[in-house]
Amino acid sequence: MSTLFTKIINGEIPGRFVWKDEQAVAFLTIGPITHGHTLVVPRAEVDHWVDAPADLMNHLIAVAGHIGRAQVRAFGSERAGLMVAGFEVPHLHVHVWPTNSLADFDLTRAESNPDPAMMDANAQKLREALRADGHGGLIPDA
Repeated sequence: MSTLFTKIINGEIPGRFVWKDEQAVAFLTIGPITHGHTLVVPRAEVDHWVDAPADLMNHLIAVAGHIGRAQVRAFGSERAGLMVAGFEVPHLHVHVWPTNSLADFDLTRAESNPDPAMMDANAQKLREALRADGHGGLIPDA
């Protein structure tokens, strides 16, 4: 049975994509901790990160790095946070978000009903920053 993330990847459920390549995608989470909070997700259905092949994990972290650098600039944060939690959906995903303090690492602070227009604007802002970094061929229009 497909996971929620596989359904998003396959277009069965809408997502605000900011990155697509052969191994991974990235899209804004529907429960952001901060503006621009993004999930980097492998196309392959792997539940637990310790079961992922090393080359896949390396790729996910590299994509997370590109996104994190773009987030810092696009959203004016001090740093980009990174977390692999794995409790929300049984499909490996790396959280990447703009952060200014350790308080931003608390997933219980995630917004449960963010404004769709704000989410669209945040996705576009991040796409533009990623394109400015030279990743245009991997950044979808929407």
